[in-house]
Amino acid sequence: MQITAPRGTRDIMFEEARLWQRAEEALRQLADLYGYSEIRTPIFEHTELFVRGVGEATDIVEKEMYTFNDRGGRSITLRPENTAPVMRAFVEHNMGAKAQPTKLFYFGPMFRYERPQAGRFRQFHQMGIEYTGSGSPMADAEVIRFSLDYFRMLGIKQVKVHLNSIGCPECRPRYKEALKDAYRPNLEALCESCKKRFDANPLRLLDCKSPECRALVPNPPDVEDFLCDDCLAHFTKLKGFLEALSVEYVKDPRLVRGLDYYTKTTFEFTSEGLGSQDAIGGGGRYDGLVGEVGGAPTPSVGVACGMERLITVAKAQGGLDVGPVKPVAYMAGLGEAGAAKAMELAFMLRETGLAAEFDTVGRSLKAQMKYADKLGARFVAIIGDEEMSEAAAVVKDMAEGSQREVGFSDLVQHIRELMGR
Repeated sequence: MQITAPRGTRDIMFEEARLWQRAEEALRQLADLYGYSEIRTPIFEHTELFVRGVGEATDIVEKEMYTFNDRGGRSITLRPENTAPVMRAFVEHNMGAKAQPTKLFYFGPMFRYERPQAGRFRQFHQMGIEYTGSGSPMADAEVIRFSLDYFRMLGIKQVKVHLNSIGCPECRPRYKEALKDAYRPNLEALCESCKKRFDANPLRLLDCKSPECRALVPNPPDVEDFLCDDCLAHFTKLKGFLEALSVEYVKDPRLVRGLDYYTKTTFEFTSEGLGSQDAIGGGGRYDGLVGEVGGAPTPSVGVACGMERLITVAKAQGGLDVGPVKPVAYMAGLGEAGAAKAMELAFMLRETGLAAEFDTVGRSLKAQMKYADKLGARFVAIIGDEEMSEAAAVVKDMAEGSQREVGFSDLVQHIRELMGR
């Protein structure tokens, strides 16, 4: 019986893997420009980290986490997101004792038990940045602008920025009560998820995708009317900073995000190429998260984007176009001695930085020429018994259709000169 990859997972290989490499290289390049350092956290953490950090009443914790007891009886969870682990590392390694802010980026696999669909998998990859140690709305603006710059590097166009503020622990309770008052007359008509959220997490009522639920309260209270002076000032300044950075945005009063740790700013990016699932990333401010995982209260803001979604959109919009890696030369060896010399010359070319291939499966000359053409090799060096006796190969230029005899000792330099190396 053939064993296949588990549902919701996939193999990334060949040209697609090169797209991923390009996307990761772009992230590293941009991170260097913005002054972010890489962090790599474990792919599994103590379950308590996500219960406390992400929120016990969230869909992620209630329904989507891969959780198990290890052989020592400890509850372990494959990370469903990476902000809580990064904040755990911030506290554990006493990063707050250094000059602030601390600016970190990551790229890696996450795990959620969700229904697989376009751009959504059970093992998926995220890129993200975390800006910790600053409560200024300028930090929020930088994170948003970083994201847009990254999308541009991937060739993603027509990105829409959705922006909101969900207040802080001081002003949010009043807004939650206003939400419950607005939804209470239609409580019995709400979907089962919203009925649970009504008391456990009323902000998530706004996040429901059910058209029926949305139609019951088409115009919910605007959170901006309930913000305290500090949160309102933060939101107003952020909008001004975004305008100064030429960032267009739309105010989205339903944008609350799906994790409990957010405070003040929330934002989300959408683009065409994923059908109805058009979100390509999002984030916000989480000034209380460091405290939740055991550290001193530390203001923070960050973003995370699903790489599968970004690459799907980039390909659909004509970005991130990479072809196969083509060898410069193919060494076609015939007979035992010719094959050995072909291998030797191929490695000599590689040592000088030129990609080269040679035959290891015993193809005929005709089959080797056909294979070299399929690989896209610019040059083919033919090395048979006659060439071995003369210590020279017949070098064919596949682009020009020309050929000449070149001594073994000169072959590497000859190809380098033709390539302009």
